[in-house]
Amino acid sequence: MATHPAMTVRSIIRAHPYVVAVTWFMVAVENILMVLLPLLIGFSIDGLLNHDLHDFKVLAITLLLLVIVSVVRRFYDTRAYGTMRVNVGKQVARDLQHCPITRRNARLTMSRELVDFLEHDLPPLLTALIQLIASIVILAGFHPVLALHAGGAALAMLLTYACFHRHFMRLNTMLNNQLERQVKLLSLAPGISIRSHLQKLRTREIYLSDTEALTYGLIFLILFGFVLANLWQITHTAGPSAGELFAIVSYSLEFVEAAILLPTTLQTLSRLSEISQRLSTHPLPGVES
Repeated sequence: MATHPAMTVRSIIRAHPYVVAVTWFMVAVENILMVLLPLLIGFSIDGLLNHDLHDFKVLAITLLLLVIVSVVRRFYDTRAYGTMRVNVGKQVARDLQHCPITRRNARLTMSRELVDFLEHDLPPLLTALIQLIASIVILAGFHPVLALHAGGAALAMLLTYACFHRHFMRLNTMLNNQLERQVKLLSLAPGISIRSHLQKLRTREIYLSDTEALTYGLIFLILFGFVLANLWQITHTAGPSAGELFAIVSYSLEFVEAAILLPTTLQTLSRLSEISQRLSTHPLPGVES
């Protein structure tokens, strides 16, 4: 087997550090503004009830800045990551030039998923992490027990996914192996073999989807328990104002919304890890497995 330098998400980031840094900076600014919204809305509610417009004006300015940063980031990302896909595709095509056409076709398509992750999946992951951390910190400011509930839920979710990680890797390997056979089957095989190939793809995708669904179900149960625990806690805490009550409920729900993104992102990372291994190792010229 011939081995090339590993093509991973990390290696792509190292090759385009400034492009990624600009995106991450804008994502951070966008999410800091977004994280502040429930708190600012809570302050605005209390301020408006007391006929004070200061916090309401701060909220309006924050919303305007959020819109501007979000639009600019999306304009930038489309152009920057499009160029990155071209560079990654050229490198993969060069590294795999002695491989059979079926393998080159499949792996060139797979390599685009690494850049797709940077453009489409990583910003939501950063959003989720910022929201999770901010929610725990802000909930701790209202009552330490609320933050303990959130921290316990986050740990339980990570342990749940860890139990499924190896299974995800195995299922992704099976799916990618079948995809690599597709071009050869289309060019050489009779119709019955094509039907068999498509049926195998369907079966592997079902196995993967069922595992995702089971993981989601377990994580939802953990999150529902977190929400119920926090609702119980705030109803037994003396004297929160209307704005504070809104903020506590909002940050509890924001924690849930952010946590839901984690299983999808972690499953994507499992798939990309398998693809990276596949791109860095292939048979020597003239040798096909």
